[in-house]
Order: sequence, then structure tokens, then C-alpha cells
Amino acid sequence: MWVRSAAIRPVPGHAVLTRQALELAEGRLGDDADAETRLDALFEELSEKQPVLGARLAAAFSRDRDELASALGYYLSLIVFKSFDEAFGALLESVDEVSLRSVEEALTLDEELRGADPKEAVDSDDVIAMEQPHVLAFLHEHIDTALELHAESADVDAVHRTYRMLLVEILALSYAVAVPTDLRLNSHEAQA
Repeated sequence: MWVRSAAIRPVPGHAVLTRQALELAEGRLGDDADAETRLDALFEELSEKQPVLGARLAAAFSRDRDELASALGYYLSLIVFKSFDEAFGALLESVDEVSLRSVEEALTLDEELRGADPKEAVDSDDVIAMEQPHVLAFLHEHIDTALELHAESADVDAVHRTYRMLLVEILALSYAVAVPTDLRLNSHEAQA
């Protein structure tokens, strides 16, 4: 529950990912010799099902010259996509340019509002963590591990840019989950 204002819209309850969905998606990728082939196939699937989001992610991660940030972004963005895709199936609508830009602008505005308030103790990613706790915990675990393993060579600013793009992806996909028919029926029945 938010106690202060936020520019980030709440994530609908029906669009919250479970930890199990993330672990299943990651488990399917595996870590054997064919994992890279599966990652490339998954990126093609992302580009086909979510072309606007796929193009934005590819541009963001290829623009950054830091190898660690790019690899983290590529890997984690694909797991996030696959988790949403498998968890919500046909309910996951395609993210369009307007929706994606809206999420990016809301996140920027939220960051500016929080940065301007000296009393603000909650960061924008903390707000998102309240909405999608399992996804943010999953990202933090992977990013923290990567930064520990590459402490001497990691470009923390590049990793932060990657993390921010992942936040955009999470919100965009969360808002793209349509309300399930049975949930719509229940809400109409409650209004009657």
C-alpha cells in the first residue's frame, strides 16, 4: 500500500507474477551448451509477440557498451517476458508505442518527484517492488550476484541503466495483462 503519491500507476492484482513463474521460465532456459540458442529463440519470440517492447529493449541494451550490463539486460528481460507470456498467455496484449512511452514518462516523473522531496524515503523501484514483489526480488538477486562476481570491472552506471529499462519492461507488461473474463463477470455481479 502506498502512503505517498506516486506517478506510477498501480499494477492490477490479476497481473502480479509469482516467483514460481519466474523460476519456471529461468529453468526452461537452462545453463547447458544450448542455452544461448534458446535465448536467441526466445528473443525472436519476444520480437514477434511484443515488437515495440522488443525493439526498445534491443536498442537500450545494444547502445550500452558495457558487456555485463548488456548480458544482464538481455538475459533478465527475456526471463521477465517469458514469465509474463507463460503466466498470462492470451491475456497478455501487445505493448504499443503509446503505452511504452507512457510508462517511461511515468517512471521519469516519479523519479523526479521523489528526488525533489527531501523527506521521500521510498525510491521508484521500491514502489514497483510493492506492486511486483517477486519480479523485483528476482532482479535484485541476479544483479547483486553479477555485481559481486564482477566487482572490479562492473560499470555500475551501465547496470543501473539496464535495471531501469527492466523496470519499464515490468510495468509495461504488467499493464498489458487484460482483465480475465471471470474477473470481469465477478466485478459486474458485485455491482448488480
